[in-house]
Amino acid sequence: MGLLSLAIWVPIAFGALLLLFGRANHARMVRWLALIGALISFIVTLPLYNGFKLGTAAMQFVEKSPWIKGLNIYYHLGVDGISLWFVPLTAFITVIVVIASWEAITERVNQYMSAFLILSGLMIGVFSALDGMLFYVFFEATLIPMYLIIGIWGGPRKIYAAFKFFLYTLFGSLLMLIALIFLYHKSGGSFDIAAWHQLPLDGRTQTFLFFAFFAAFAVKVPMWPVHTWLPDVHVEAPTGGSAVLAAIMLKLGAYGFLRFSLPIAPDAAHEWAWLMIALSLIAVIYVGLVAMVQKDMKKLVAYSSVAHMGFVTLGFFIFNDLGMSGGLVQMIAHGFVSAAMFLSIGVLYDRMHSREIADYGGVVNVMPKFAAFVLLFTMANLALPGTAGFVGEWMVILATVKANFWLGIGAATAVIWGAAYSLWFYKRVYLGAPGNDKVRALQDIGAREFLVLAVLTVAILYMGVFPRPFTDVMDTSVAELLKHVALSKLN
Repeated sequence: MGLLSLAIWVPIAFGALLLLFGRANHARMVRWLALIGALISFIVTLPLYNGFKLGTAAMQFVEKSPWIKGLNIYYHLGVDGISLWFVPLTAFITVIVVIASWEAITERVNQYMSAFLILSGLMIGVFSALDGMLFYVFFEATLIPMYLIIGIWGGPRKIYAAFKFFLYTLFGSLLMLIALIFLYHKSGGSFDIAAWHQLPLDGRTQTFLFFAFFAAFAVKVPMWPVHTWLPDVHVEAPTGGSAVLAAIMLKLGAYGFLRFSLPIAPDAAHEWAWLMIALSLIAVIYVGLVAMVQKDMKKLVAYSSVAHMGFVTLGFFIFNDLGMSGGLVQMIAHGFVSAAMFLSIGVLYDRMHSREIADYGGVVNVMPKFAAFVLLFTMANLALPGTAGFVGEWMVILATVKANFWLGIGAATAVIWGAAYSLWFYKRVYLGAPGNDKVRALQDIGAREFLVLAVLTVAILYMGVFPRPFTDVMDTSVAELLKHVALSKLN
């Protein structure tokens, strides 16, 4: 077993083990086993960065063995500069969520922790798969544990939210399956993604493939106007579910554009870039305005996630190094910041059992340590320089200005809307006099909650001050992808 296989199957194995401990008196042991499994899974991913060779766009840590010989399907794994950072990011967020859920979940603890560990392994499988069918299996399998997390431990409308999440994402994925089968036959019976990148495809075929992949990946991002499932799911999902959904699962769709849409259908990607840019700018501007009028804290952060992911797709379809690298950096930064925002909301919800902004006010007076952490996370969410949220957004804005000044101006306005809804949210919830007696009775964060928020704070500040370890890894792979996309397959 190579490092990538360990990163995938260690959390899945621990998740399966936890299902054996179902009794209530096993809860404490289950939590510790889940934490041990999550920590081992994270530690396994660290040598990937240390052993990664810079200056090459080739896949590294490659593992390949036959899976279904009759159909020429392989268990084929590997990472390049584009996918590398998402493997440790996934494992890291899983550790954070396990610790954050330590006391919040009291029913079916073994199943809850199991679902997150299995989901972690499956998502790492998506980022590592180099075989089209293997990618599809991992991509679809992630729906099952997240569906259960929402449907079992969610809020009052959890069944509605779980079904909406499942149906939206499944419908798009079925069109992707048709595209994968088409490419299998077109390539002479191969599911090798790298081989698909070299296929000579006419314009009509590329357009079909581009929109088939678009159906799957746009919903997952989610892009406007297929984003409506996300706020409903975030509101009903438990805190850990929201953190993983925003931090990692949204990235599966954006990653799919880089691994499938752009390299397989480059001419269609150029032809329809105007549409992708338009949808991205609508997400950045309009959805940012929608976030300003939300009354529910989770909905506000959910809409802000849609706006931030709009920067990602905008950067990808500007077709320059700075924009694509900026989109990738934004994905990683959003993983840290969105997880921090949702976990902070969870801290308040555990105490007050309310997400309504109007129910709060003056929290800083009774929870000063917690309010200080949230202020930093809010600044990162509005892209303050020195935080992780700034780096990717600024790179994408610069790339957009370089491509088209007026598009760049439109993208830059998102900074204004982000500041507006983020600061207004902080003002209404945390500043002023305590809103009511329940707020006055709140207790500040304990050692466990402090640890979770402190670790996220370090990650956000480190990436904001010193982003080079993140950008150096991806530079060569991004340049190679753009070079490939620039070569027309129609000539």
